[in-house]
Amino acid sequence: VQLVESGGGLVQPGGSLRLSCAASGFTFSSYAMSWYRQAPGKERERVAVITSAGGVTNYADSVKGRFTISRDNTKYTVYLQMSSLKPDDTAVYYCNAHNGFNDYWGQGTQVTVSS
Repeated sequence: VQLVESGGGLVQPGGSLRLSCAASGFTFSSYAMSWYRQAPGKERERVAVITSAGGVTNYADSVKGRFTISRDNTKYTVYLQMSSLKPDDTAVYYCNAHNGFNDYWGQGTQVTVSS
C-alpha cells in the first residue's frame, strides 16, 4: 500500500496550490479519502474528507470555502485544491485512506504560506 502526496511548496498569502495523492496497493474506490494537516507544535487535524464514490465532502471550518477536495477513481488519485491561502495554513499535509477496517497514511508534503 502506498499513498504519495505531491504539490506542496512555498506560496504567498492569497495564493493557490493543488495537492495530489496517488494511491496504490488497495481498492481505491472502496475507501473514503481525507486530507489532514499538522503545523509545528499543533495536533494533526482533518481538513477535508470525501466519500468513496465522491458524492459527499466535508471540510473543517477553518478551510471551508477556500479548499476543495476531489477524487478520480480511475486514476487512483485524490486532490486538494487550496486557494486564498493564509500563513495559518502552513503545515505538513497528509493524505489518508480509510474504510472502517484499514487506515493508510502518506508521508506528507510541506505547504508554507509566507511572503
